[in-house]
Amino acid sequence: MKAAPLSNCERRFLLRAIEERKRLDGRQCYDYRNVRISFGADYGCCVVELGRTRVLAQVSCELVAPKPNRPTEGILFFNLELSPMAAPGFEPGRQSELLVKLNRLIERCLRNSKCIDTESLCVVAGEKVWQIRLDLHLLNHDGNIMDAASIAGIVALCHFRRPDVSLQGEEVTVYTPEERDPVPLSIHHMPICVSFAFFQQGTYLLVDPSEREESVMDGVLVIAMNKHREICTIQSSGGIMLVKDQVLRCSKITAVKVAEITELIQKALENDQKVRKEGGKFGFAESIPNQKITAFKMESAAVDTNNVEEQAGEIITKADPPSEVFAKPILHTPGTAQIGEGIENSWGDLEESEKEEAVEEEGESETTVFECHKMETETEGTSTMTEAKKDEPIVLSDSEEEEVVILEPQELPKKTRTQTKSKQENTSKKAFNKRRRKKRAAY
Repeated sequence: MKAAPLSNCERRFLLRAIEERKRLDGRQCYDYRNVRISFGADYGCCVVELGRTRVLAQVSCELVAPKPNRPTEGILFFNLELSPMAAPGFEPGRQSELLVKLNRLIERCLRNSKCIDTESLCVVAGEKVWQIRLDLHLLNHDGNIMDAASIAGIVALCHFRRPDVSLQGEEVTVYTPEERDPVPLSIHHMPICVSFAFFQQGTYLLVDPSEREESVMDGVLVIAMNKHREICTIQSSGGIMLVKDQVLRCSKITAVKVAEITELIQKALENDQKVRKEGGKFGFAESIPNQKITAFKMESAAVDTNNVEEQAGEIITKADPPSEVFAKPILHTPGTAQIGEGIENSWGDLEESEKEEAVEEEGESETTVFECHKMETETEGTSTMTEAKKDEPIVLSDSEEEEVVILEPQELPKKTRTQTKSKQENTSKKAFNKRRRKKRAAY
């Protein structure tokens, strides 16, 4: 992932805050962000929020043939996807170094730790076993993807229920949830990852780094542990050299954080199972708080209806008197309406000067019509002359191989010239009429 690089001023600000034992979100150096778990309507679906980092986990299963070297064990498949929806730096369909590292760490945490009993997933030895697939989708990235993904993965696996199966001879019957209750997976322990960020070559240490803190850290140490204080996997990256005392201190902090998160997971699973048995509401829709702007839920406010008439009378007395309105509107013709205050309309009345101009315009229109008729007769005469020229024979060549047609250039019609002349005459006449009007007005 290529995140937006921080400026030198931002880097110095973050490093100085870390030196002073301060964090941007107000936490202490060893504090963990709040963890929130929400379950979906189906078994094996959950969303885990670690601060503002959000991961969606979904578990599915199917019957497949086992591996040849392990005919009595089921198959586990883990997949983590980083989409551009979580952060603009992630590119879809591309295996970045961060994605490869996270997928390998999840497999080491969940598969190599033997937290799931794979032999319980066998249906027919060497023929059919259950394949459990865990898909993790990063919905929002605000740092420490590994911890959020490990919590979401183990919660989804604990919450998942596979269909019940019966074997009669060689026939395998898979029952629906309506016929038989689904069967949970056999999970021995819950491995959970805790990340530590180191700054200035291991001088300063932060638990659960945010996205901005990850951009300025020198290295990171990830420890996967269960509540029995058993280390499942440990990985250090970034090229820093850690002392034994630093690793021991991180392992002690991990044991405390894992115990708290495991207790939270167990309570969330118990509450969800209790709600499902009682037939109450469950799923993502129920976990969304109603105090949001999209909920349109407001508390009912009490309205005092005492002394309403007295208050209305006071308002009427203090108000300004109404404006004068004509009682009988003037309607010139039946079927019309009135707009305004009822004053008579004088739009149709023309002044004397306007009447004279109207009479002169009528006279001008008559003269222009006569001239246009005269021009049309002239243009018809020119068109007949051009048609007579078109009727002349066309000279063709005597050769049989090629036929050459000789066409004489046509004369342009004189209609455009006549039109321009008529326009000039009309403009001159209009100017003359305007002069006459001015003289009359002067007299």
